[in-house]
Amino acid sequence: MRPTIQDVANFFLYRFQFDEGSSITHLKLQKLCYYAQAWHLAFEKEPLVDADFQAWVHGPVNPWLYSQYRDRQWQSIEPIPQFGKENFTEDQVDLLEEVWKTYGKYDGRYLEELTHQEEPWLEAREGYSPSQRCEVVISNETMERFYSEFLKS
Repeated sequence: MRPTIQDVANFFLYRFQFDEGSSITHLKLQKLCYYAQAWHLAFEKEPLVDADFQAWVHGPVNPWLYSQYRDRQWQSIEPIPQFGKENFTEDQVDLLEEVWKTYGKYDGRYLEELTHQEEPWLEAREGYSPSQRCEVVISNETMERFYSEFLKS
């Protein structure tokens, strides 16, 4: 059984409270969940969650997760008091910690710009103008291939 996208979001919403000065906006949460999926694909050759990310104007977005937090807009989301590790393997928790250590220090705008430079989002948005609505799913295969290249260097 795989964790859900909400389980992954809950990890980050629990985790950020332990780093002084850290916060999570809806935009940042989307990107952290995306990177968790991407790096799990690179390391394990399978998705972390059964959830798609679409190539929206502001970067990769999971529509279900968007519907859960859209009312927060640009405000920080409150941390959650507990995290259910039972939904994850030890390796998955280690991967989520690494994603947090690597990307958690950045704000959502920086992470948005980062994804805008990467092949998976660019490929899915091919043919769309920068401000045009796009619901094309970012390919797991492209994510796996792109992020696996970093492991080879």
